[in-house]
Amino acid sequence: MPSDEIIKELIKKENIKTIFLQFIDINGGIKSLQIPSAQIDKILNNEIMFDGSTISGYRDNETLDLRLFPDKSTFLIFPFNISKLKNTARFICDIHSSDGVPFAGCPRSNLKRIIQNAKQYGYTMQIGPEVEFFLFQTDENKKIIKAEEKTGYYDVSLAQRYDDLLTKIILTLEETGFDISALHHEGAPYQYEIDLGYDEILKTADRLITFKFVAKAIAKAFGFVASFMPKPIYGQNGSGLHLNVSLIDNGGQNVFFNPEKQYQLSEKALYSIGGLLKNIKGISAVLNPTINSYKRLVKDYEAPIYIVWSAVTRSALIRIPAKKGKATRFELRSPDFSMNPYMAFAVLMQTCIDGIRSKTEPPVPVEKNLFLLSGNEIKQRKIKSLPRNLFSALEEFEKSYVARIALGDYIFENFLTSKQKEWNDYRKQVTPWELKKYLDV
Repeated sequence: MPSDEIIKELIKKENIKTIFLQFIDINGGIKSLQIPSAQIDKILNNEIMFDGSTISGYRDNETLDLRLFPDKSTFLIFPFNISKLKNTARFICDIHSSDGVPFAGCPRSNLKRIIQNAKQYGYTMQIGPEVEFFLFQTDENKKIIKAEEKTGYYDVSLAQRYDDLLTKIILTLEETGFDISALHHEGAPYQYEIDLGYDEILKTADRLITFKFVAKAIAKAFGFVASFMPKPIYGQNGSGLHLNVSLIDNGGQNVFFNPEKQYQLSEKALYSIGGLLKNIKGISAVLNPTINSYKRLVKDYEAPIYIVWSAVTRSALIRIPAKKGKATRFELRSPDFSMNPYMAFAVLMQTCIDGIRSKTEPPVPVEKNLFLLSGNEIKQRKIKSLPRNLFSALEEFEKSYVARIALGDYIFENFLTSKQKEWNDYRKQVTPWELKKYLDV
C-alpha cells in the first residue's frame, strides 16, 4: 500500500488535476465524486463527505451525511488521455457514517466483514472472473446500429475499429496492473470475453469495477458502447460473468484439492458445492439482479437453467474445470455483470462456509448435456431450475437466511425494496412486443 507521501509525489509528478473517489451502490452502479487534486490532504484524511440520501438503496428522502474512506491500495493514475480522464487518478472508497463508523449500507465494507468472519474458520476465497460483454455502435436514442458481423468463437473481427479498441483495452488494463489471461470473440455478434486472472475476492471485486469503468471510457472514446447488459440482442447468446471459485487456507493451500478423491475434489469442495446448490435460488437475485438477467437464463442459448453440477458438461450451473492441484476450483456459470460484485462475493463466501459447516452433500453430478434432456427426463431426475424471472428470484431471496446473513439487515432490506420496485415498474409497462401481438386482435 503506498504511503501518503508517495501518493502526493505521484500526483505532483504526473500532473494530476482531478481525483475520482469511486464507490458502488447496491444496484451495481459506479458512483464518483470528482475532487481537485489540491484537496489531496482532505481526501487522505477521510474528510470528504456526501449526501447519501441521493444514492439508490441507501435511504430515500432523508438527510444522510456519509464520509468517504479511500483505500490507498486502490490508488490508480489512469494511463490514458481521453476526454475527461486526462490527468486523472482514482481511489475506490469504503463508506462510513459521519462519525467514522463503517456504514451498514456499504457493500464493500460489508464484504470485508464477511471476509473477516470466514477467516475465523481458516479460509479466504479466491475468484477468477470471465467477463462477457458487447461492443456496440449506437445512435442518439441508444438504438444499436447493426453492422454485418458473422464472426463466432475465437474469430478475429475485422469490423470497423474493433481491433484497435480491443488492443487499447488490453494494453490499458496491463498498465494498471491486471493479469489478463485471455481476450477472445464470443459466440454472438459484437460479443467478447476477457479473463481477468485470479485474486482474493476484495481485490477481484475492485478489479471488476476498474475494468468496467476503463472499458466503458475507452469504448466511448472510440465511438462505441461497452455493454454488460445480460441479454441485449433477441435470438443471440447473452453475456455472463462466469466465476471460478476456490477456498484457500491460512497456509496458502487450496483446500478444494484432494488427489485421492473422485474428480480430485476434497470434502470441503463438495460441501461448498452442496451449499451453493442448496441456496442458489435464494441468492439468484444478487447474482442476477435485473429484469433482463432472466432473459439470458433460458434454454438454447448456452446459459445454465438447471441446478446441477458436472465435471463434464458446460450446460451445468456448476462445472469442474480440468486443471487440478493449485488450480482446483468450481466454475459458477449463472451470474452476469449487472450484479454488484461486492454483494455477490459476500453471498458466495457465506454460502460456501454454510455448506462446509453443515456438511451439505451435493447431489450426484450430471454428466450429460442437459440441453439434450427432454422435459420428462428432467422431471424423472427431479432436477430443479433457477428462478425464471426477477419476481420469483425475489420471493426466494426474501426467504433466504444465508442471503440475509451475508448482506446484513440494512443492505438486505434496501436491496429487496429497490428490486421489488423495479419489478413493479416493469410489470406495468406496455412493450412494443405486446402492441405488435395484441393491438389489432
